[in-house]
Amino acid sequence: MMDASRPFADLVVIELGHSVAAPFAGQIFADLGAQVIKVEKPGGDDARKWGPPFWEGASATFQALNRNKQSVTADLRAERDRNALLSLIRARADIIVQNLRPGQVEELGLDADSLLAIKPSLIYCNVGAFGQRGPLKDRPGYDPLMQAFGGVMSTTGEPGRPSVRVGPSIVDMGTGMWAVIGTLAALRVRQATGQGGVVDVSLFETASAWLTILASQCMASGQSPGKEGSGAAGIAPYKAYATRDGEVVIAAGSDGLFRSLAQVVGHPEWVQDPRFVDNPNRVANQVVLYGQLDTLIARETTAHWIQTLEAAGIPCAPVQSVAQLLAHPQTEAMGLVQSLPGSGLRAVGLPLSLNGVRPTPRSRPPEAGEHTSSILHSPES
Repeated sequence: MMDASRPFADLVVIELGHSVAAPFAGQIFADLGAQVIKVEKPGGDDARKWGPPFWEGASATFQALNRNKQSVTADLRAERDRNALLSLIRARADIIVQNLRPGQVEELGLDADSLLAIKPSLIYCNVGAFGQRGPLKDRPGYDPLMQAFGGVMSTTGEPGRPSVRVGPSIVDMGTGMWAVIGTLAALRVRQATGQGGVVDVSLFETASAWLTILASQCMASGQSPGKEGSGAAGIAPYKAYATRDGEVVIAAGSDGLFRSLAQVVGHPEWVQDPRFVDNPNRVANQVVLYGQLDTLIARETTAHWIQTLEAAGIPCAPVQSVAQLLAHPQTEAMGLVQSLPGSGLRAVGLPLSLNGVRPTPRSRPPEAGEHTSSILHSPES
């Protein structure tokens, strides 16, 4: 009987991945029960050295992206290792996820066409930089480059200030998510037809997709959206404010919520002010509105505003540090932070539950090449 918390337990995923995007995709599959075999170059994934901070032998970045996997090291330019990998793929693999530099898998004979020729049921996922076509198809890519090129950075930060990168690697990790979504779609087709196929995702496409709403606004208005700081284009009041001891975000974008906010801050007359009577007018006059709200909110503490605003039914939240998030009772109640077996490592778990249960980590991230002998060069392989 299938374990509902491990729906992919019958799948074998070969991760020809490094850095963030493909490893994040591999970890999602692994968290959901798949056997994920991570193929690393001799010396291991470069991300193992992306520190400090380091945690139990590797960077915290690597440890966050590689739990529940097995690691083999291989020199894929060496015939013995490449043939061993091909034998493993032919015998056991259901899915390949790869994000090697453009052209490398073709040079090695590990591209989709070559592998599907020997195993037609294989699902092969390319995690690329700029995609499979176009003038930039052979360029490499990294998260900050794609936040810049893909337009995300142009909308992030304060007006009049230099562009800034979104802190989390949203393009890399988002691409990993799309890799899983696309592969699941291909698995659905294979279930019906017995045939595998090719899934293509890229950092460029993911960065563009994050702009879905902003791109629509641009095409409707003919103007590129600018930087909104902590706010959002087309909605006001809807941003963060400095308090006496921190920051608070207040999301009062509807007319009803604005009426409540006007009462809370002691200016009920704002509701009748032609500049603030509805959202389009508030957006048009947001500089004036925010100037007044900034002054009022700064007079009291964050705790005061959270209590007052919540009592009035106005959506709000304190701006928490990462440490505050990890320590919050809501984080604990949801079981988001999980301990990794066989180590002192802890990690943020998969952000979903199946039948009310979050998938539980089965193993710590592997040492580089920890499973080479047992998997890649074992008699059975």
